[in-house]
Amino acid sequence: MNEIKKMFAEYGADYTSTMERFLYNESMYLRFLDMLFQDDNLQKLEMFLVQNDVKGAFEAAHTLKGVVGNMGLTPLYNAICIIVEPLRAGEIRNDYMDLYRNIQMEFEKAAQFRDSLKKLG
Repeated sequence: MNEIKKMFAEYGADYTSTMERFLYNESMYLRFLDMLFQDDNLQKLEMFLVQNDVKGAFEAAHTLKGVVGNMGLTPLYNAICIIVEPLRAGEIRNDYMDLYRNIQMEFEKAAQFRDSLKKLG
């Protein structure tokens, strides 16, 4: 198993299905992965949650879910999915900030994953 495949497995991502979307071009994948960390939807999600704006929070979370899913960041994707559906339904809940903190923690793990991949390249 090559080193990048190993890192994907250790992070909890599926190398094959993810890299198929990027035509097995690892440098292209890393460029797109970098863009995720320039995206402001994580900050928007927090802002909308603080403002109790369920619609805005849903839009930010849903956008993140799509991007993260395409990037194959399964642990982060799963954390985002937990918040997306109640937001989609317009539910008012007291645990949104806890769910957001879980997303933040997974976002940090994804950043570490990215940094590890970049060290190989």
